[in-house]
Amino acid sequence: MTFMSAFPSYPRPIPSLVRQQGTGKLCESDRDPYLMSFGTGGLYLNETLAVAALHEPGASWEETAIRAREAGAFPVRKASSAKRTIREITHRLRCLDAEELRLLLAGDRDDQLALLWLATCRAYRFIAEFAEEVVVDRYQSFRTDLTYDDFDAFFAGKSEWSDKLAGISRTTRDKLRAVLFRLAREAGIIGRDDRIRGAMLSGRLIALIEHKGAGELRFFPGAQPLSPRGRP
Repeated sequence: MTFMSAFPSYPRPIPSLVRQQGTGKLCESDRDPYLMSFGTGGLYLNETLAVAALHEPGASWEETAIRAREAGAFPVRKASSAKRTIREITHRLRCLDAEELRLLLAGDRDDQLALLWLATCRAYRFIAEFAEEVVVDRYQSFRTDLTYDDFDAFFAGKSEWSDKLAGISRTTRDKLRAVLFRLAREAGIIGRDDRIRGAMLSGRLIALIEHKGAGELRFFPGAQPLSPRGRP
């Protein structure tokens, strides 16, 4: 039995609208191959706040990245590490709009973590689909445990439709899996015991997300009301 055939097949992603960066919408189109460059670091809450505070209205995120490096926005041992981390942070931040950035800087910790999870889902379609199709689906089905096997089944199913995913080595897949679980833990999506937790979103953040009309509450367990059949 092959690795892929050992797990259930997830459906092929349904095409959605292409969304532009810097508008608080998805930065990765499902017309493109999956972007899988999230395989390093975590949610970077404190570092992200430091970089976001340097962003000026009208400036590009490339300009903000340069300012962050020149200002030494946060201490790291190597300049190469700082550059790589800042590049990843600005890649996510560019997926938030101006109002979301203001809430990120002024909101409480729960909203900050939720906004970073939202930005990560927008930046990486693979994570967004995992959040919706695995994490939220399990939570709505009252199966709140989340395991590496769930990730492996999801990855195998998506690999049937994506040459890029199919070509990823097992070592890289395992690293991506560990990082995704770390991101989910740091965002409060799952606890330290890897059980899925209901999202704690403020009314202001819910209103911001709903105003977009993109249905992005689907990235947060428990954020959508259940229908009589247990589905949103």
